[in-house]
Amino acid sequence: MKYNKLYYLLVFLSIILVTASCVEEADLIQVDPNVNTEGSFWKTDEDALKGVNAAYGSLLTDGTYMRSTPLLLDLKGDDTRSQSPWGAMFNVGRFNSSVSDAAIYGWAFETYYQGIYRANQVLENVPEIEMDQALKDRIIGQAHFMRGLFFMHAVKLFKSVPLPTDNSEIYSAQKSNEEGWAQIISDFQIASEMLPTSYTSVSGLDAGQVGRATKGAALAYLAKAYLFTQDFPNARDNFKKVIDLNVYSLVADYRDNFTDANENNSESVFEVQFSRDAGGVDLGWGGAPASGWGKTSARAITYGPRGFGWTDVQPTQSLFNDFHIEKTVNDEVDPRLDATMFYNKPGGMMLYGQDFATFYGGNQQDLNDLFCRKYQNSDGGQPDEFDWRSGINERIMRYADVLLMYAESLNETGATGNAYQYIQMVRDRVNLPDLETTKPGMTQQEMRDQIAHERLLEFALEGHRFDDIRRWGWLQNSSKVDWLKSRDYEYDTYKAGREYFPIPQLEMDNNPGTIQNEGY
Repeated sequence: MKYNKLYYLLVFLSIILVTASCVEEADLIQVDPNVNTEGSFWKTDEDALKGVNAAYGSLLTDGTYMRSTPLLLDLKGDDTRSQSPWGAMFNVGRFNSSVSDAAIYGWAFETYYQGIYRANQVLENVPEIEMDQALKDRIIGQAHFMRGLFFMHAVKLFKSVPLPTDNSEIYSAQKSNEEGWAQIISDFQIASEMLPTSYTSVSGLDAGQVGRATKGAALAYLAKAYLFTQDFPNARDNFKKVIDLNVYSLVADYRDNFTDANENNSESVFEVQFSRDAGGVDLGWGGAPASGWGKTSARAITYGPRGFGWTDVQPTQSLFNDFHIEKTVNDEVDPRLDATMFYNKPGGMMLYGQDFATFYGGNQQDLNDLFCRKYQNSDGGQPDEFDWRSGINERIMRYADVLLMYAESLNETGATGNAYQYIQMVRDRVNLPDLETTKPGMTQQEMRDQIAHERLLEFALEGHRFDDIRRWGWLQNSSKVDWLKSRDYEYDTYKAGREYFPIPQLEMDNNPGTIQNEGY
């Protein structure tokens, strides 16, 4: 009996020893079934949709369209100026952002890569999910669109940046500006082939949803990328594809593009969705989303007129003057002026339920000043912007932009005469005279100058002007730089290379081999 007990004990111990020797360290790591991780999350079509929604979410925080990105896009143009007491903002338009202070531009850089990371998660995981193929294609197409959009912002603002197309590496090598545009074009090309014209005719979890990227949006941004790289034939052909979709048209009232009254309208090719009625009441300053975050924007308070917002951004006097160069067919001032800025208008102008001349009458400086009107909740529904919670969607690609960029690509490919009709479509909305009558037979250079003027007035304070100045090569033309200085004193401190922002120091420190942009 004693022998049998000893025998069984040895056998038992041997089994334990053998079993223990087969256990790997990874086998001891248990995933909490009550907590979602990247490894446990991607299971269903609902997970796939939530994943791509997270990429859209990166458009709503402080680094992107809640506040920082409009500032970075607007303030270097000759249509804006800043007297902000905050140095990081004040210096953007003076081409003097500091490497030692990454406020605003560093937040944008970080958030673009957050959006890229989220898009990459979708592209890596959704193909493996068993789900409806059409829905899967739309989600993957949106991920390519969002990644292309974030890459485009990073490349436009920072020139040479990392281009991670998967999340397998902690750090990704810095690439050239040319490589950046090639990746942007690739993403938008794929997106244009996978996305629907609209979501009204699809079935599935995303059926009927407004605000998602469409084929038209992908084609428009693809064409814009070609335009920025001076591939004018491809730009022309893809803008024409957008037009030929026959789903976009200009809204009758120009101001409808900048209020919450007519959002996602027929002119909207792509817009960032904000709402006072969604989520909590806290602003999304950045980082991991919190339960109290809302879906509102701080643009309105940042750009708001004095007494109604912080007045960190204001129109230039030269922009005001440009609206008076040409009268309408009824001998009136271009109506886009009143939709763009507040000023002491003869006959009166209302803002936030107040008469401009009366409200500012006690201060001659303010009475004679200019303030932003686009994207302001100023039609009387709110007394001011000091709750920081604007629900106005940011229209970042309008059909008017497609028409004028198409006209530009026609002109650059030698079809100057054909450009007139697409410019006139934009002019007709605001009742300006027929350009073929007032300026017939323009040369290619004359048409370039005319398109520059048309774009300035149509898109003032919308983040396009400095993009245009840079891509047209004006900063390498001393006479153009002198002209810009005459229009906007902030150009007095422009230095070569400062058309781009510095690579944030944190990126320089953490990503070996990163080279700082010229001029910093």
